[in-house]
Amino acid sequence: MSEQEKGKQTQEKPAIELLIPIDKYLAAGVHIGTHICTKFMEPFVYRVRNDGLYILDIRKIDERIKIAAKFLARYESSKIAAVSVRRYGQVPVSKFCQYIGCKSFIGRFMPGTFTNPSLKWYFEPDVVVITDPRADSQALHEAAEIGIPIVALADTDNRIDYIDLVIPCNNKGRKSLALIYWLLTRQILREKGILAPDADLAEPPSEFEVKLRR
Repeated sequence: MSEQEKGKQTQEKPAIELLIPIDKYLAAGVHIGTHICTKFMEPFVYRVRNDGLYILDIRKIDERIKIAAKFLARYESSKIAAVSVRRYGQVPVSKFCQYIGCKSFIGRFMPGTFTNPSLKWYFEPDVVVITDPRADSQALHEAAEIGIPIVALADTDNRIDYIDLVIPCNNKGRKSLALIYWLLTRQILREKGILAPDADLAEPPSEFEVKLRR
């Protein structure tokens, strides 16, 4: 990313206190959207690049992480379900649940997990965290069917039907997903009083990343 582009995300709006320095957000690419933007995601777009790529507003990403953390902190951790079918979301979701104490569903989501009590893998959550509304559509629709709140990471090309709370972000990138889940984890633990307001997790965001095979 050019210095000019970085500058555009740091000027024109009054400074607010972010969860981390804006350069860290930029380096992880959390603001990089797609070449498609649904009408549902337009309010979270900062600008459109010359090549047609939609860029998300980092301040709104940061704000929504704070809101989502405050919301999720109200629930008993063991009744939170976090879902990721896609590979790059699986380690972040697993680490998130490891710290929070919630139930992770990674890889293929088995039909009936939230809706069929006769299944041995049935789970009855109070709230669901979805990594990608498209890839995790089975979990999303089951959560909607039983009427429980849904928090979802959503990119510019996502629809947000049935979603109660959107965290706008690049939900496809390896580093982006790691940082978003790391921040959400840290903020929930701060909200619960498990971490001090200025304390960090024991591990850096890089430990939430899927490791690439060489």
